[in-house]
Order: sequence, then structure tokens, then C-alpha cells
Amino acid sequence: MAQEDIFKKLVAHCKEYGYVFQSSEVYDGLGAVYDYGQNGVELKNNIKKYWWDSMVLLHENVVGIDSAIFMHPTIWKASGHVDAFNDPLIDNKESKKRYRADVLIEDQRAKFEDKIEKEIKKAKKRFGDSFDEAQFRETNPRVQANQKKIEVLNERFTKALNDNDLEELKQIIVDYEIACPISGTKNWTDVRQFNLMFATEMGSTSDGAMKVYLRPETAQGIFVNYLNVQKTGRMKIPFGIAQIGKAFRNEIVARQFIFRMREFEQMEMQFFVRPGSELDWFDKWRETRIKWHRALGFGDDNYRFHEHEKLAHYANAAVDIEYRFPFGFKEVEGIHSRTDFDLSQHQEFSGKKIQYFDPELNKSYVPYVVETSIGVDRMFLQVMSAAYCEEEVEAANGKKDKRVVLKLPTVLAPTKLAVMPLVKKDGLPEKAREIINDLKFDFSCQYDEKDSIGKRYRRQDAVGTPFCVTVDHQSLEDNTVTIRYRDTMKQERVSIDQLRSLVGSQISFKDLFAKL
Repeated sequence: MAQEDIFKKLVAHCKEYGYVFQSSEVYDGLGAVYDYGQNGVELKNNIKKYWWDSMVLLHENVVGIDSAIFMHPTIWKASGHVDAFNDPLIDNKESKKRYRADVLIEDQRAKFEDKIEKEIKKAKKRFGDSFDEAQFRETNPRVQANQKKIEVLNERFTKALNDNDLEELKQIIVDYEIACPISGTKNWTDVRQFNLMFATEMGSTSDGAMKVYLRPETAQGIFVNYLNVQKTGRMKIPFGIAQIGKAFRNEIVARQFIFRMREFEQMEMQFFVRPGSELDWFDKWRETRIKWHRALGFGDDNYRFHEHEKLAHYANAAVDIEYRFPFGFKEVEGIHSRTDFDLSQHQEFSGKKIQYFDPELNKSYVPYVVETSIGVDRMFLQVMSAAYCEEEVEAANGKKDKRVVLKLPTVLAPTKLAVMPLVKKDGLPEKAREIINDLKFDFSCQYDEKDSIGKRYRRQDAVGTPFCVTVDHQSLEDNTVTIRYRDTMKQERVSIDQLRSLVGSQISFKDLFAKL
């Protein structure tokens, strides 16, 4: 099945099973804004807990804050967002659709990369275990030709971005004959810059109102609270400040479901270090963060680092962690060495001294910063993409059947245990309720009595529930139940008294944290 079709099924699955809904759907929806349903909000909260605890619990020199969405407008002048927080946009004259010029060019580069991957895939199939991928990449003429095209494109693209050369960006689109995905035509406007911040007014009267912005990132809330946290917490460098919060960007080209939205949530940590040590800490956090992703067990080959071709004006190192989504490798997290830009800017614009006195060096300085920034919504989509699975299984009558299952990591699953009475009589529902009442303080449980037991299993598979317990007449006699495991569909008879330890041992974050 084509990856595009799989993605469409995943989007439909998210709605059908209460994970993600189109915002304001009853009014035909609001573009690039989504609501999380009853299962989606639980998965999202579990993802946030995994990140928060891995930052704050596992690192004694990392603490958390929760800063306000509204901040003084001068903050965004100091950070550069007012003057430079722009996307290069281009319109197709036939379809009237607007696109990010850089994304169109990146998609063209991805086409060359796809051609290389197809050649490698064919060669692997042909040569089997004797296939040497590294040698094939170096010697195959078609691979080499496409690699050369990528290098030439990258060189022009990087220079255009670094020079902020909008004419060259358009010329690249023209030269590579990049067509509009909707109309198929190449009739483009010039490339223009568009500021992404949402503006509003704060004040009781129109005359006295102050123009403020919905924050486009959570990082600045950390920077302007640096001194408060450092002094009240008596923090010593190096230390970090973590935050989870909403951010807002007026994305003109929002696409790919919840991958790019106008209202989204970020998990960011700013790590303050001594000047000169920032690149060492950058490397350390780079490896720490990739371990965090790989610990979930979605396959190491599905992750890769992408070095930035254009560094932001404030950075001296930057890398993205990319995941292989159904629509290709895309960024889920960024690690950046931001130097002392942010704190220095806020020191200059506020007129307040924002420095750290280092007792070892016996001097004060503005700390440098290493940032890790991950989108909750993108992480959510990554987890769902990795977990969604269609399998052919053997039915009770011996025929082949298909099941759709979300193989979510047990620690992230919205519901850990579904308890099902075999029939809705003879005291079985009461026994099932008794089990739930005993276990609901330890983990999330769900009672399910509708439809046949087989249909209930399939429904819980589709939701991603890792354990199902069936209460039958024997349960009333010997206090045992049948537990079924989602991924293997294996069933075994266990004592009800064992359920807490059996399920609890497999839904603890401890095993994940041990891998970090």
C-alpha cells in the first residue's frame, strides 16, 4: 500500500477512535487547527509526562516553569521576531494557492533522494545478503547522478537562504521546473516574506490599547525568567529550565494534518552554560535527545540527524532529529546552540543586567544557551504513525481476517487495561466492575460489555489498549481471569490478584528511563 494511502487511513483512524478532531467541525472546521479527543488527550499527556520527567526528574540541574502566553511586546522586538520572523512565500497564479518557497525546493530535493532509495531497494532485492550499500552508493552511476543533483541544488539553496535572496529562490523553482501540486502549472509569482506572528490588543479602550502578540515560541518566556529562576533556586551553571506550553504561528502553508498547525504545543529546555563550553554541551544534548526517541522502540533506522544548511543569526550550531513519517523524513526536534544572543538582547532592551557570577572564574558573564525544542503535536503524530498497523490474522473459523491495531508503547497508551464480562448477566458485570474499582487508582482502566468478545478485542486493538481481561463464569469460582496481550494476541489464565503487578510492571516509565 502506498505511504500516502496509509497516511490517509491514519488520519481517518484518529477521528474514528477519538484521537484527533477537526476544530469547529460542526461549523465546517477551522483551517490547520485541531482538537484532541478523549483518547488523544490521554496519549498527549503521557507523551508530555515522558518528556517532563526525563528532563526534570532525571537531571537535578534542570527545573521547570510555566510562563504566560502574553508577554511585553518589546520582548519580541529584542528577540528579532518583529523584524525577522518570516517565511518566504510564493503563489501559483492558476490555483491561487500559496506555498513556502523553501518547502517546495526541499520537496524537489526529496524527489532526488527517493530515486536513490529506490535504486538501493532494487539492488538489495537483487543481491540479497551480499549487498554492500556503501559501495553501491559510491559506484552506481544513477545513484551518483542523483547525488550530484542534490549537491548542486543544496549549494544554490543554502546560499539563497543565507543571503535572503528571494529572487534566487524563485529562480531555483523555475530552473527545476517545480510545478504547483494542485494545478500542475509553473506560473509563479515572485517570492515574498510574510511575518508569522498573531497580533492583538491589550487594554480597556481602543485609544489606550497596547499591541501585543500571541507568543510564536515558548523559549523567550524562559529567557526573561532566567534571573528569577537562577536566584530563587540558587542555581549554579550549568543548569536548565524546561517548559511545556502553547505557541501560535500564522502558518499560511499548514499541511499534513497536525504536523504543521497554527496553534501548537512545544516542549523546550534551555540549558545555560559557561561561554566556550557550549559546543560540548550541544553534542551531549544531541546524543541524549536521540536516545530519548529511540527508547520508544520505533526502530533506530527511522531516525536521522539533519545538519542545518542555514544557521539562524543567533546560532553557532544546529541539528534536527528527523523521523521517517509516511510522507518522508521530517523534523520532530531541534537542538540549537543559541550562544548568548537572547540574554544579551534582553539585557540591552530592558536596561537590566542579566549575568551570572561564576565563583570558580571569579567574574560575571552572560551565559550561553543550548536549546532542545520538540513539538508535542509532531511527537504525537510520530507515535501514531509508528504505532498504526494493519495485520492479517487467523479468525476463529480458520479463515484469514484483518485487524487494525495501534501498537503504542504501553507507557503511552491512553487506556492500559480493558475489563470485559463475557456476558452481561450471572454476576459477571459486577465482578468486572469490582476489578476496575480495585485497579483504577493505579492505572487507567475501561469497562467494555458491548458486542461479542471478538469485536471488543478488535475495538481495543484499534484504540491501542495493551491488555484486555475477560471475566467469565470460572472467575466467580476460582478468582481467575483471561488476560490477552494486544501485540501477540496471546491469552493466559491468571489470578485477579496478579493483575496489578503484571500490568503495572509493564507500564512503568522506569524501563524507558533506564535506556537514557
